[in-house]
Amino acid sequence: MMKLMQRMQAVTAAAALLAAGTQMLPLTAAAAPDYEYAKALQMSLYFYECQQAGELPDWNRVEWRGDSTVGDDLNGGWYDAGDHVKFNLPMAYSAAMLAWGLYQYPEGVEACGEMTNYVNNLKWVLDYLAACDLGDSVIYQVGNGQEDHTWWGAVELVEYGMIDQGVSNPRGHLEGRNCSAVTAEMGAALAAGYCALQGRVDDAVLEDYLEHAQNFFAMADEDRSDETYANSDPTLGGFYRSSHFYDELFWCANWLYIATGDAAFLEKAESYIPNLGTELGTNELKYSWAHCWDDVQQGGTLLYAINTGDATWKEQVRKHLEYWNNTSDLLPGGAVYVQNWGCLRYATAVGFITAVANDTLFASDSKYDTYKTLYETQINYCLGGNPAGRAYVVGFDETAPINPHHRTAHGSWCNSFYEPETSRHILYGALVGGPTQDGSYEDDRNNFINNEVATDYNAAYTALLCKMVDAYGGSTDPDFPRPEVRGDELFVEVKHKASGTGSDLSLKLTNQTAWPARVVNNISFRYYVDLTEVLDAGYTADQVVIRCDRNQSEMYASYTPATVSGMQHYSGNIYYVEVTCPDGRVAMPISEGNYQCEFMLALVYPNYGSGWDASNDYSAQGASATENVKSDKITIYEDGVLIYGTEPDGTTGEGSISANPAPGGEPIGPIVTTPAETTTTQPAPTADWGDVNCDGQVKIGDVVLLNRFFSEDITAVVTEQGLANAQCYADGELTGEDATMILKYLAGMILFEELGAPLA
Repeated sequence: MMKLMQRMQAVTAAAALLAAGTQMLPLTAAAAPDYEYAKALQMSLYFYECQQAGELPDWNRVEWRGDSTVGDDLNGGWYDAGDHVKFNLPMAYSAAMLAWGLYQYPEGVEACGEMTNYVNNLKWVLDYLAACDLGDSVIYQVGNGQEDHTWWGAVELVEYGMIDQGVSNPRGHLEGRNCSAVTAEMGAALAAGYCALQGRVDDAVLEDYLEHAQNFFAMADEDRSDETYANSDPTLGGFYRSSHFYDELFWCANWLYIATGDAAFLEKAESYIPNLGTELGTNELKYSWAHCWDDVQQGGTLLYAINTGDATWKEQVRKHLEYWNNTSDLLPGGAVYVQNWGCLRYATAVGFITAVANDTLFASDSKYDTYKTLYETQINYCLGGNPAGRAYVVGFDETAPINPHHRTAHGSWCNSFYEPETSRHILYGALVGGPTQDGSYEDDRNNFINNEVATDYNAAYTALLCKMVDAYGGSTDPDFPRPEVRGDELFVEVKHKASGTGSDLSLKLTNQTAWPARVVNNISFRYYVDLTEVLDAGYTADQVVIRCDRNQSEMYASYTPATVSGMQHYSGNIYYVEVTCPDGRVAMPISEGNYQCEFMLALVYPNYGSGWDASNDYSAQGASATENVKSDKITIYEDGVLIYGTEPDGTTGEGSISANPAPGGEPIGPIVTTPAETTTTQPAPTADWGDVNCDGQVKIGDVVLLNRFFSEDITAVVTEQGLANAQCYADGELTGEDATMILKYLAGMILFEELGAPLA
């Protein structure tokens, strides 16, 4: 959900202990194949299919995804994370890294059988980026982050979810000039893709990529400004604002030199060097950060060293490797720790840069084995090579997370983080943010710092896996992906009160579709009764009064309302009342008020007399008089086909006909995490509670900062100590309730001693 847009300073209480006692895990080539790199690569590519926007290609393998946001001004591309916005800066960075991994290490990808999947996924995103070139301006975003993050549901229904939130047009696009960082990054991605896909796609496609890459670079170089991207449009909302653009220009120029061999691009790269980042307080080029979506200087530096063969630049690359090889900023187990938000994406980026540098610049160097250990530690940590013995890749094994911060994978039908408790889908291959610096980790979708996923999280991770399968080979899972165990998607909940004069019914048509989430038109359901007592008294079925006291579908002015039938004969003395909903929008899995449509019916004995016996009614079996209960004895039909429940003669529905077909193989349900959960405990009562900005006081500024942090304001930098101080309820979670608690204290409604109390 939330993404930190600037480099947050990593501040933790455990830093001193880590500096003193954490050691790198010694890894050997013999042990490396145990980490199943080929399977990890297979799953990572699948994750990118989970992120696909627009009309899905035939080769998409995700059974719980469907076409989505097809009305976008520009179709295709990837949704950024567990949300539904297409942010081109991290998308292009991710595409460039996938391209680099394939360009550098194609043999392993080919050998393990993942080349087709790799090319499909890379071409998908490159085609989108090429379409963002408008000739003299660029499209750099589709969707609105601030509005998108007001709703928690599956992307297939995002437009309806936004309308439910009072947002009428959340899918507009942003375009313009003076967006040098994102424009140059798109150029770099297309140039890298041109290099990686040689001989793997049509030459005409490659030439198109190169043409757009050069045009993107020309615009970015001419503008040398991020004014429009960073400042002009408030709908960016602080998401992915770049802190500089010369690194992207440097990066792009190097890729264009590789693609074209034109020395003019190398000269351009050289011209940007005086404007690259430097170490704080010095004129020395930066080496102590990590390659990432906002800072590609280390990748550009490595390419420039390779492209020029200059010994000075080789040593500049060495500084980066030595910095991370000797740092005390480590996770327990030895992975490098750059910062808290998505720490493993940085660790794998350090790993990939190290791997490429080792193979190109330091292959004969005395430190070759040392650097090899460095990059293998990063990838192995993600796959279980850590003190907790857990993988941080969803679906990788039984230790992996099951509740990543991802709306569509979660599958909520009611706009809730917490319903259902466990995600309905397995987001195979997604690298979660990772643990805190002390090694603790929560498999909690509400913990977006440690359990978020994103295309840029998987980018360097995927590229590094290319290296690992190149070095060690390995086999993929021939049965992947396995089908999921599907829950009931459409059913009716009934509440039944009966007397001698008839039955009063509350019937709630329920839509909890998730394979994929969808609107299902032409739905009907039947409530069955046994009219033996009515017929024996000399009445006919059509004399039973059917009164509709509530038809919730009628509240939607623009929808076709549902209809209620008279008594219909089934067999013998069994009859049914059928409710037909031609417009499926009356029940959509988008919010608490929309996923069910209620009908209140009264079935009344003829002439309002007595003698009604509900005990023999088929659909009344198992019903409650006090609450609505799911019933399989109320059958549901889609386009006239029985899809749910069992008719009185035993005929049973086999699932919605509009659902995606499941892949073959043995079904698999959500993987249950086996390691003990390690969580951060609430601090003891101190004067720090409520002090979000860590200035020693509790004031309204702390509330403002916390709210800005929740709204994903790029400038709202909160240290880890500040996050601990902000947990003013003793529940171990950080939510908007904590900001309310601070406000109550400031308003004099509670005493300071009450901060940290249990949530009421």
